[in-house]
Amino acid sequence: MTFERVTVVGGGLAGCECACQLADRGVSVLLREMRPAVSSPAHRTSRLAELVCSNSLKSTRVDSAAGLLKEELRRMGSVLLACAERAAVPAGGALAVDREVFSREVEDEVASRPLIEQQRGEVTSIPDGPCVIAAGPLCSAALSRQVLDLVGGDALSFFDAAAPIVDATTIDRDVVFAQSRYDERGGGDYLNAPFTKDEYDVFIDALVSAERVVLKDFERRELFQACQPAEEVARTGHDAIRFGAMKPVGLIDPRTGKRPWAAVQLRAENAECTAYNLVGFQTNLTFSEQKRVFRMIPGLERAEFFRYGVMHRNTFVDAPRVLDKTFAVPGTRIRLAGQITGTEGYTEAIASGLLAALNTYADLSGAPRVELPVTGALGSLVAYATDRATEDYQPMHVNFGVVPPLSDGVRRSKRDRYAAYSSRALGDLDAYLASRAELFPSRG
Repeated sequence: MTFERVTVVGGGLAGCECACQLADRGVSVLLREMRPAVSSPAHRTSRLAELVCSNSLKSTRVDSAAGLLKEELRRMGSVLLACAERAAVPAGGALAVDREVFSREVEDEVASRPLIEQQRGEVTSIPDGPCVIAAGPLCSAALSRQVLDLVGGDALSFFDAAAPIVDATTIDRDVVFAQSRYDERGGGDYLNAPFTKDEYDVFIDALVSAERVVLKDFERRELFQACQPAEEVARTGHDAIRFGAMKPVGLIDPRTGKRPWAAVQLRAENAECTAYNLVGFQTNLTFSEQKRVFRMIPGLERAEFFRYGVMHRNTFVDAPRVLDKTFAVPGTRIRLAGQITGTEGYTEAIASGLLAALNTYADLSGAPRVELPVTGALGSLVAYATDRATEDYQPMHVNFGVVPPLSDGVRRSKRDRYAAYSSRALGDLDAYLASRAELFPSRG
C-alpha cells in the first residue's frame, strides 16, 4: 500500500518518535525543524531531540507511574526509549541520560530511515496534507499564531525552568560526598553537598533575595509544579526547600557521621561524570547571581558553570476543548503531539509522538483509531487531557491520580496499590495490542 507523505513539524522527542514510527510502517515523512535557522530561549544546540531542562526521564520502577509508562512504551516498540537506555548514565532508580549521546542516538535512528527527509528552517504556516505538529511548547511565534487560529480556542502558558550544570573538576570532594539515599556504604550515583543549620539559613536568605530575570511574584498556576524555580519554593517558607529538593533524609555526612541539616544533590550529566546538574535547582536568577548564590553551597565555592539555569515561557493549547481523543483537531488532518498538548515530561512527549504516529497511520490505512486502555499510564493521561469535564487545564505528568480506582474492594498500602495499578495496566495493554496487530507488524 502506498501512503500520502506526512509532515511532522518539530525535531524534538515527540516529533522524532513520530517520524520513526511512521517510517517503520512504510509512510514517507518530511521532518521539519526550525533550528539552527531559528532558535528558542531554552535550546543550546541544533541537534534533534535536545533535552533543554533536566537530563532525567524519571523512575524506572514499574510500580511508579513514570516507570509504568516506560514499560508501556517498551511493549509498543518505542524508538526513543531505546535511545535513552543506550545513553543512560548512573542515576539510582531513575533513567538519566548523557544529553549529547542521546541526541546522537536519535539522529542516527532518524538518518537510518530512508523514508524520512529532514528539512531545516522555520515553519510559519500549517503544512498541507496530513500533518503532526510536535513543535513543543517553544514553537516559534508565527507557528503559535497559526496553531491558535487553527484550533479556534485559547492558547495557555506557564513558566518552566532549567537547573545549572557545573564542572565536576571544580567540586570540592573533601566536602561533597557520593551517596544514594539510605546507602550507608557511600559511592552512590549522586553527589551530596551537606549544610549545617547556619549555612542553610545564610544560603536561603541569599537565595530568596537574589536578583531575578523575570521580575515578578509568580502565582502558583503560572509555574509548572515539577519545575518551580528553587527560589520560588524557598519564598513559600524558610524550611520549604529543606523538605523538598534539599531534604537530607537517608544521607550521612562522612565527615561527621551524622545526617546533615540539609543537602543539595548533584546528578551526573554524562557517562564520564565530568559534569553535574543541581537536582531540583531550576532557577530564574540572573547568571551573575547564580554564580554568587550557588557558590555558597558547601563544596561548590569554586564551582565553574558549564551552563547556567534559565527560565522561559511555554505555550500549550486547551486540549480538552480543542482536540479530540487522539489529539487531532476536529475536522482536519492535523494532529498535535508533545508538550504543546499539555502533556508534560520527556517520556510523555515520546509517548505522545508514538501515539500520534499510530493514529496517523490508522487514518491513512483506514483502520480504527487507537484509544489505549484508560487503566494505563498513557491511556489515563490522554483521557484526562481530552476530557471536556477537565477544568482549569494545566500541564501534567503521568500519575496514578487519574487512573480508574481498583474495583476489587481490597484495602492495600500505597505501594501495593500502585503495584496493582501497574499489573492491571500492563495486562490490559497486552490484550489491546494483541487486538490491534495491524498497527504493530513487528510485535511478537
